[in-house]
Amino acid sequence: MLIDRRALLAACAASLIRPSGLRAADVMPIADMHAHLFFIGPKPAARQPLGRNMESGGATLVSWSLVGDMPWIRRSKAGLKQAGTPRRGAATAWFQEELERIHQHLSDQKLKLVRTPTDIERALAGEPHVVLSVEGATFLDDGLAGLEAAYAGGVRQLQLVHFARNAIGDFQTEAPAHGGLTAFGRDVIREANRLGILIDLAHATRSVVEQTLEISRAPVVWSHSSISRGEPSWRMPAWRARQISVEEARAIAAKEGVVGLWSLPSDVGRTIDSYADRILLMAQLLGDEHVAFGTDMNAIANSPINSYADLRRAVKYMEAQGVEPSRLRKISIGNYARVLRAAMVASKS
Repeated sequence: MLIDRRALLAACAASLIRPSGLRAADVMPIADMHAHLFFIGPKPAARQPLGRNMESGGATLVSWSLVGDMPWIRRSKAGLKQAGTPRRGAATAWFQEELERIHQHLSDQKLKLVRTPTDIERALAGEPHVVLSVEGATFLDDGLAGLEAAYAGGVRQLQLVHFARNAIGDFQTEAPAHGGLTAFGRDVIREANRLGILIDLAHATRSVVEQTLEISRAPVVWSHSSISRGEPSWRMPAWRARQISVEEARAIAAKEGVVGLWSLPSDVGRTIDSYADRILLMAQLLGDEHVAFGTDMNAIANSPINSYADLRRAVKYMEAQGVEPSRLRKISIGNYARVLRAAMVASKS
């Protein structure tokens, strides 16, 4: 009996991403532009292994975000605030220690890193891969050479700012201090382009967004939050300050970039359906090619999206609403895969 090689390969790929309870024909892989897994706190990585979580919903391209300023921020009534300044070398030491812990967890889970465009293609075909990301590039205060070292360690996505002031630029929840990017911040953009690291503008002020779009040779992302009808300001409650204006989002889209939707219940609602409805609204505003999931998983309390099984339910809801498979694939994984690949390819041009 002859075996159709293409059919066999397709079946193998489908088996890699098939969540329990779903038929292979129903499943397309899904991606997340921004998620966390911590080694301390109430939900440590040891108790919620990433491999099992990804498998539960057929997620094959997940950005694990290392929080670069975590030791220097604290929760307050006004949201997360800076509670200290790292001494010289401390942010780099923290980054390296956390990176080692992440590598060990990925090894234990037998999960592969995205390092090249080929890895992205494998994720699109159904083989689970993780994108190493940094949220808040505080470690670069120790010198630009740290970015090349981070690249060698597997980092392929860099969020410039977070909740602690750094040498790169201004962020949304404090009064601006630099007028956007600093001269050093501009060098960071150029170096990320050279290396093939995707630039993430989440948490950045409008000036940082505009200046980055002028400089960057590759598309960028705003990995997580949502689109505001008004103009966010640092004087607003933290979650409103953290939104992005329609004009900024459209400027990112005009440069072939992508905006991700978080799962903050006070913003997107408390149900999986409301989350799905919100991302479809974003697609109407920006176009299907420019939105993606950016759940901020494990960093949000009472989120409607607590696992990739939940995110799969959001996809199934959109299917039930009649969203065409081609549109859904762009939102679910295609857009993130495209912009990640574009950042890598731009480094070669």
